[in-house]
Amino acid sequence: MAKQQESTAKKDFIREIVAADILAGRHKTTVTRFPPEPNGYLHIGHAKSICLNFGIAQENQDSGARCHLRFDDTNPAKEESEYVEAIKDDIRWLGFDWKDHLYFASDYFDQLYNWALHLIGEGKAYVDDLSAVEIREYRGGLTEPGKESPYRDRSIEENLSLFEGMKNGEFDDGIKVLRAKIDMAHANLNMRDPVLYRILHKKHHRTGDQWCIYPTYDYAHGQSDAIEGVTHSLCTLEFEHHRPLYDWLVGNLPVPARPRQIEFAKLRPTYFLMSKRRLLEMVNEGHVDGWDDPRMATLSGLRRRGYPPSAIRKLCKTVGVTKFNSVTDVALLEHAVREELNKTAMRRMVVIDPIKVTITNWPGGDHVEMMNAVNNPEDTGAGSREVALSGEVFIERTDFMEDPPKKYFRLSPGAEVRLRYSYCIRCNEVIKNEDGKVIELRCTYDPETLGKNPPDRKVRGAIHWVSCREAFEADVRLYDRAFIVEDPAAEDDWREAINPHALTELRGCKMEPVLKDVLAGECFQFERTGYFCVDSKHSAPGKPLFNRTVALRDSWAKNQSK
Repeated sequence: MAKQQESTAKKDFIREIVAADILAGRHKTTVTRFPPEPNGYLHIGHAKSICLNFGIAQENQDSGARCHLRFDDTNPAKEESEYVEAIKDDIRWLGFDWKDHLYFASDYFDQLYNWALHLIGEGKAYVDDLSAVEIREYRGGLTEPGKESPYRDRSIEENLSLFEGMKNGEFDDGIKVLRAKIDMAHANLNMRDPVLYRILHKKHHRTGDQWCIYPTYDYAHGQSDAIEGVTHSLCTLEFEHHRPLYDWLVGNLPVPARPRQIEFAKLRPTYFLMSKRRLLEMVNEGHVDGWDDPRMATLSGLRRRGYPPSAIRKLCKTVGVTKFNSVTDVALLEHAVREELNKTAMRRMVVIDPIKVTITNWPGGDHVEMMNAVNNPEDTGAGSREVALSGEVFIERTDFMEDPPKKYFRLSPGAEVRLRYSYCIRCNEVIKNEDGKVIELRCTYDPETLGKNPPDRKVRGAIHWVSCREAFEADVRLYDRAFIVEDPAAEDDWREAINPHALTELRGCKMEPVLKDVLAGECFQFERTGYFCVDSKHSAPGKPLFNRTVALRDSWAKNQSK
């Protein structure tokens, strides 16, 4: 175990820093944290941070390392208890546990308020009457310094009085803010007197109406880390320019610990929209069926679609932890999903778009033979099952072509194929309806070909099937990538990049009877078609709905070119 942990620690720069800090005696143990804001569901981008923070704690558990789950709930206008519970579920599903270390920034509101009083008392914070627009105007830009607020030099006594008035609800939203007094000419815009508190008359999901002023994320985050004794505050790269403020606040307050902030590149798969604000728009505008829609980039959406958590963890490990922003091809994730499901998913035969096949020389209308079908050739312990073959079966419409091209090895007039796990059949007659649509194929079977090719001819194609007598009907949803461009967020309007074919609903698909009594969340390989999951939202006992997780092969580029 120790060698395995040591090997893992050398794989990225953050684990090297953690190991070096322990070796140098800077910390007795390692404490990380995953600090989501409960203003939406977690998405695939959060998975990397979860795996990193909880992973480091797991790898160093022998020395007492731990990872906290802390909700940075400082904005009651956007936060809900629903999001808190959904985030917990997603972290557990991904395979991690915070144990007894569950915290909320709102737990520290009293302490944060008292530390704000400390800054005011030290002359390092002041109450400002400028509006949000004016504050932005006064801040300046990258090439010009900011201007000091006309309220910047208020006395300590006046600031204390006004801040207490803010706390007591004497002012409306936006009338006043508390700002740190740092340097309006600082090269880093985040250091130009950032806002620490704002007035917000909103009910908080945990503290109710107790407060009408709330700390900003930048103020609450570092101090919450310090209160909890976090040793390594791991953030994505967009927080790199916030680190000087993080360090300034920790250095100017009587906090019990001095966490170290370290930044890393976030996970950015192609064809995903991952802004919480945009995801909320997708939900509210009805483009999807809620936060857990299988077209969403949310972890709950991917779970409902059938993505195994092991595949997401594998993707995060493959991408690695670096300091450089990059984009990850979503095909890498889909490949990981296929690899995992290929090992675990049971094989079943399902006909998505059926054509009836009548075997004209079948011995008697009631004659049934039981064929032996393999459950999963990748899993030697999965065993096999029996499937019933009668004189009438359904096959896939795409497995028949009336006028086939060369090297077409499926069924066509006069040609032979093997019914999977069964006999070879030959197509002799094609029956069509008034519109010219093929509705039935009449074939003969060779009773000498069970499990083997006939000695005098070579049958190269094998197709799946379902017995008409045994089949039951269920609906299938074919999911594909939600967007038609690699970076929908870069479009002028992401709505224009929505894939109109991201969801295709199929009714009355023909299935093996063993699929009738499956459980929500179970995953299967529909042979020769793809991997499918029993929908957890719209399935009922005896009436499963199946979501396509991923096709057997990556045909996206080929389909796009068409």
